[in-house]
Amino acid sequence: MDGHEIGFGGGALSSLHSINNEGLDPRLSAITFEVACDVENPLLGATGASAVFGPQKGATEEIVSVLDQNLDHFAKVIERDLGVNVSSIPGSGAAGGLGAGLLAFLPCSLRKGIEIVVEATSLEDHVRDAILVITGEGKIDSQTIYGKTPIGVARVAKKHNVRVIALAGSLADGYEAVYNHGIDAVFSVVPGITTLEVALENAYRNIVSASRNIAGVLAVSKSE
Repeated sequence: MDGHEIGFGGGALSSLHSINNEGLDPRLSAITFEVACDVENPLLGATGASAVFGPQKGATEEIVSVLDQNLDHFAKVIERDLGVNVSSIPGSGAAGGLGAGLLAFLPCSLRKGIEIVVEATSLEDHVRDAILVITGEGKIDSQTIYGKTPIGVARVAKKHNVRVIALAGSLADGYEAVYNHGIDAVFSVVPGITTLEVALENAYRNIVSASRNIAGVLAVSKSE
């Protein structure tokens, strides 16, 4: 309220009174930014930045509630002072709300990162005549369906009726949701109970072993 900058972090947003962007470089207005966004989460609510990504960073339910309230306050100040409504735009909750910040201050559009990668790599040309597509992610869970790479790859494959297998370091709660988004089978490459350190140390060997077993199953099914 006294014209000073607020502190860092989501906790400091509660003290935000107004936004002044007069110091923004005027050259930015002549540029259109295309932002690669890996998730579709909005800024607020049950699937927003605080509720989804807060617990992943150690936030308790109480902290998540406070952060969501602070982001709501942030969104209202943005709309009042900058004339941009960022609260429910898909992707505005990415990176803890960075998507909303970019929408507020820059002439930009949010695009799924996988879409940009698909175009840049001409993935569809490679997939079109494939027999099988294998994709993967460090952890596959209920959040994977929100614009993560395996789903983007699967959507391209399904346009050409190609089956998709996904490999992951671990399978967490809700991973089954990917079956409704183009992935036909999911496998964890970790063979048993272990520590993260050991799993990372043996990652290459585990991927090779899991791939060999999957290939064996496919070979058996073809021979029958």
